[in-house]
Amino acid sequence: MAGHKHPSYFKIYIILLILFVISVAGPEIADIFHIEGATRLILILVTAFGIAIVKAYYVLAYFMHLKFEKIYAPYILLSMVALMAVFFFGVAIDIMKDDGHHWEKTYEEPLVAPGESGHHEDAGHAAEVTAHH
Repeated sequence: MAGHKHPSYFKIYIILLILFVISVAGPEIADIFHIEGATRLILILVTAFGIAIVKAYYVLAYFMHLKFEKIYAPYILLSMVALMAVFFFGVAIDIMKDDGHHWEKTYEEPLVAPGESGHHEDAGHAAEVTAHH
């Protein structure tokens, strides 16, 4: 059997910890420096999702040993990411755009007076009385 050298898992763990700190620091930096608008959104998205993709690569490649598997493993991974993107963008328009000419809201909020919880105190007692008769 041909062997292959595995990297130091401790080094990979340290890299993952550093990437985690960077992903948490991104939104904090935006708050500390009062960054607003598109710059804030880009900073948060890159530090949250960009770093998450890199961390996922390290976990898949080294801890799940996909880096040492056959060549078709990356194609399977890429096809799953593409499928996830198709599903996301397939429903994103409906979820993000909730107004229009032919949209109809079918759900209505229940009418509850302020201070009421919507539950009647006698409902439990009525169920007891019905059960005993």
